[in-house]
Amino acid sequence: MTDSESVMEDAFGSELTVGIEEELLLVDRETRRLTPVAAEVLARMGADPGAASHEAYAAQIELRSPPSRTAAEAAASLRRARASARAAGATLLGAGLHPTAAQDGIEIVDEERYRRVARAMRGLFGRTPESALHVHVGMPDREAAIRAFQALREELPLLQGLTASSPWWFGRDSGMASARYALVRAYPGRGVPPAFDDFEAYERHVEQAIAAAEVDDYTLLWWDIRPHPRLGTIEVREMDAQASLDAAAAVAALIQAVAATAVDAPSQAVPSPSEALAWSCFRAARDGLDAAVLHDGAMTPLREVARDTLGRVRPAARSLGCEDGLEGVERILREGGAAERQRAAHARGGLDALLDHLVEETARV
Repeated sequence: MTDSESVMEDAFGSELTVGIEEELLLVDRETRRLTPVAAEVLARMGADPGAASHEAYAAQIELRSPPSRTAAEAAASLRRARASARAAGATLLGAGLHPTAAQDGIEIVDEERYRRVARAMRGLFGRTPESALHVHVGMPDREAAIRAFQALREELPLLQGLTASSPWWFGRDSGMASARYALVRAYPGRGVPPAFDDFEAYERHVEQAIAAAEVDDYTLLWWDIRPHPRLGTIEVREMDAQASLDAAAAVAALIQAVAATAVDAPSQAVPSPSEALAWSCFRAARDGLDAAVLHDGAMTPLREVARDTLGRVRPAARSLGCEDGLEGVERILREGGAAERQRAAHARGGLDALLDHLVEETARV
């Protein structure tokens, strides 16, 4: 396929910058119930639409950092954006799902992109809002993007376990560390993508997929990781949103370091089958940090996988100036993840204590 026949233009050519996007829920200050006030909050914020905007649901906003040198710098931008949203009257809640929200009857933002998705997804789209954390890493060229894609694809189970933050749904414990994982798998095109030999193979696959979906925009293909040529990045998607910005920054630093390692020294290993990775992602969504996942051909505790990965990517993190960010991953492994903190809050005081915990952690600077 020649450049003139490409199904997508690309903006590759950047340094290995990192950007973080987070979807946050809007709740009533007193009741902690979802409240559809995104339009009012955004109007009062007066932020650049590239930094703060609607997501699909009227009780949700998306905040975005600019491309940043390190995850710490990206998180600092989001910290200011969260403060701006609070000053505009928002009470923010960071989690993959609201723990007590209804299953359906949710207000969708009246914009053409979301109307189009609603027409295609029907009842699937009107369910309780789900909130994701996305991380972008700038790529110098197309083939570097594919090398980073292959490496980060292998780390999807680890990233799922580190970010699982939705144990509660519809007022009860789901038994999962990430109940959101189960909800979003109902959509077509979600989950672990296939491996690609090169960028042209990726383009051919996308061309056929968007034809089958009858869409004209590759961003409506919702894999857990994808090259994003329009932005010139590799994008790790569909992790649970985090109340703790420190946790989000730690995961973003890890993603940046994995990508940088792959760009400089691509792996010669045979890519794992999508089905094997999907099973490991499910186990990580179910068991969080206590999961065992397939790693180097053997079932391995997720904490061991994390420490093996940290050791491998630390030199790249050091060269990027983001090695300190990896200490945040060590802290998650040592102190526990978001799902564990939520269950501990519920054990102390039930659902009210859980909701208070999430609001307070999201507001914490």
